[in-house]
Amino acid sequence: MANHLHPLQTTALIRDSYLRYLKTIYPFQEQDLRDQFWRALETPGLLVKGPLLEASPPFQTGSTIEGLIEAGLLHPGFRTLCSDALPLERPLYLHQEQGIDKVVRGGRNVIIATGTGSGKTEVFLIPILDHLLREGEVDTLDQPGVRAMLLYPMNALANDQLKRLRRVLGDFPAITFGRYTGETEETESRAEDRFRDQFPREPRLDNELISRERMRQTPPHILLTNYAMLEYLLLRPQDCEFFDGETGQHWRFIVLDEAHVYDGASGIEIAMLLRRLKDRVAGSEPDRLRCIATSATLGRGREDFPAVTAFAAELFGERFEWVDGDPERQDVVAATRLPMAALGAPWGEGSPEFYAALQ
Repeated sequence: MANHLHPLQTTALIRDSYLRYLKTIYPFQEQDLRDQFWRALETPGLLVKGPLLEASPPFQTGSTIEGLIEAGLLHPGFRTLCSDALPLERPLYLHQEQGIDKVVRGGRNVIIATGTGSGKTEVFLIPILDHLLREGEVDTLDQPGVRAMLLYPMNALANDQLKRLRRVLGDFPAITFGRYTGETEETESRAEDRFRDQFPREPRLDNELISRERMRQTPPHILLTNYAMLEYLLLRPQDCEFFDGETGQHWRFIVLDEAHVYDGASGIEIAMLLRRLKDRVAGSEPDRLRCIATSATLGRGREDFPAVTAFAAELFGERFEWVDGDPERQDVVAATRLPMAALGAPWGEGSPEFYAALQ
């Protein structure tokens, strides 16, 4: 059990840590006040509710990547690219398969509105990799230039995606990727030092571009950034290689992560920024770009999907649809869970001994 998370012990540890924090930042000098404050913090249910148990049925599964290759949807190059980080034979969730099909076969713009832990990344990453593998077939993959931009609201989310890309592309050096944010160093030597400090346990891959100077020389196939840096990139003459000339003609995907955070004034700002980007990289080919948004919290169900697609259409300035009864014109990817009846009989009932063992 040492490698498993114990829910009750972990809850107690978090609660105790938070109590110590509160007692530290409010150091009452008066002993009586301090005692009252500490007793108040111990009030049952004040800081921690529960424990609360939620029975979440698993997501419904679909085909494997191998199955989608055999069906002619995905490029056979996945057989070489796939590894433990992106298994060839592991079943995808049904919503992942449906989303991949909408983008690859249908050429649709989509909103991936599935919950946390539902595999949203695969829905946009697999179509991007499929496009890059097809470029390799016609010998254009060796031409530097951005094919896909992944836009994140926070650097921490971009860093998490970087780690995933290292695992997926670690043995496939033909596809390059890089993160261009305020944390990205200008020169290669300084970037190497920062990489070792920031990711001491991560492998240093040749196909991960880590400095600004190198990304300007040979823009990566997959570019990770945030909207503030994208604003700078569009303005600065020294960054024109990302958008103009020979290296700026390959754009195909714009992925907006955590799209729900862009509402109100920030939504207007990002909408105008995306329109400037599209005009720069695909002004004469408006249908060239596939726009994909992800969010775990957009909408409360199918009844909200028309509003969700309207939101995405305003944000990207592109067509997003939700037409009831027409799956070909439904651009919201939602998760489907197995019904409880399909899970079989319960394995047992709780007992005093069982709950004592949990403690």
